[in-house]
Amino acid sequence: MESKSFSQPPNDLLYSLGRAILFEMDPEKAHDLTLQMLSKPAVQARLAARYAAAAAPTEVLGLNFRNRIGLAAGLDKNGDYIDALGALGFGHIEVGTVTPRPQPGNDQPRLFRLTQHRALINRFGFNNKGVDHLVRKVRLRRYPGILGINIGKNAVTSLQEAHNDYTYCLERVYRYADYVTVNISSPNTSGLRDLQHGERLDHLLESLKSTQSRLATEYERYVPVAVKIAPDMSDEELDGFCNAVIANEIDAVITGNTTSGRDTVRHHLYAREAGGLSGAPLKPLADDRLQAVSERIGSKAALIGVGGVSCGQDAGRKLALGASLVQLYTGLIYQGPALVRDCIECTNP
Repeated sequence: MESKSFSQPPNDLLYSLGRAILFEMDPEKAHDLTLQMLSKPAVQARLAARYAAAAAPTEVLGLNFRNRIGLAAGLDKNGDYIDALGALGFGHIEVGTVTPRPQPGNDQPRLFRLTQHRALINRFGFNNKGVDHLVRKVRLRRYPGILGINIGKNAVTSLQEAHNDYTYCLERVYRYADYVTVNISSPNTSGLRDLQHGERLDHLLESLKSTQSRLATEYERYVPVAVKIAPDMSDEELDGFCNAVIANEIDAVITGNTTSGRDTVRHHLYAREAGGLSGAPLKPLADDRLQAVSERIGSKAALIGVGGVSCGQDAGRKLALGASLVQLYTGLIYQGPALVRDCIECTNP
C-alpha cells in the first residue's frame, strides 16, 4: 500500500503549548497528570470533536477495527484510562503490561526524554497493580473499540516458571480481551528476552496455545494471541522465532518493542541510561525488522508494526512492509492527538 503525502509530523499549536508546560515537569509525573486530565469527560468530548477522523474500518484477526491505528501497551499499564484514551480516536487500545501480582517496577528515575531526537528511554520494569486490578477496570470500560491486553511475568518468577505466569494471566483476562499480547521482549526485566529463543520459546508458545484452546472451548469464543518481540533480534534469531510462531499457529506478531541500542543517540546526555529506547530514532531498525518478519511469516500470522511512527507517512510505510495494524506510543507524546488522525487518514485506502 502506498502512503499518502504526509511527510512531516503534524503541527498542532494547541498541543505544542501544552507539551511545553508538561516537558518542564518530571516525565513520569507529567505522564500521570496528562492521563488524569484526559479522564475528565469535558476534555474527552473536546478532544473527540477536535481530532475526529473519518471511519476507516478493517478486519484483522477476525476482529472489526474502526481504523488501523492503535495505542501500544505501556501508556496505560493498569487499564485505568481506557475510555479517556479512546477519545483520541484509536481503532484499538492495548493495555498492560500486566503481571500476576502487583509490582513496583524499577527505581526512579526510570523515564528520560531525549527531546531533540523525539525519543524516550524507559526502564519501568513492568510496574503495575496486578492482573486482578486490571480485570476490574476492563470490566467497567465503555470504549467501543478493540481492546488488547498485554501480559508479562513477575520479576521474581524464574525463566523456568515463566510460562505459569503467562498462562495464569491469559486465563484471567481471556473473557475480557479482544486479543491478548504476550510480552517477551522488554529489556527492563532481567533475562526476559531469553524467552524469544529456543526451547524456552517453544515451551512457552505450546503452553499458551494449549491454554488458549481450552479457554476457547470453555467460553465458546476464540481470542487471538499475539507475541511482541524486540527489534534487536538478528536474522538467525528471527528464523527460529518465526518457525516457532508458525509451528504453534500463533495468531499475530507485534514488531517490535524498544531497543537496547544507542547508536542513533550515542552523543546524548542520557545515552548511557539503562532501558529501552523508543521514538523517531527507532524507526529504521523497527521497519527493517518488520520487513524481515513479514518475509518469514507471510500470511501465516497477522503483523502489527510499532516503532518510530511520527507522522502518517510512517504509519503507511508499516503497512507497505507487511503490517495490517500500526501502534503508536512515543510519537503520541511528542506530536499529540493530531498524530492519531494523521495516521488514520494516511492508512485509509
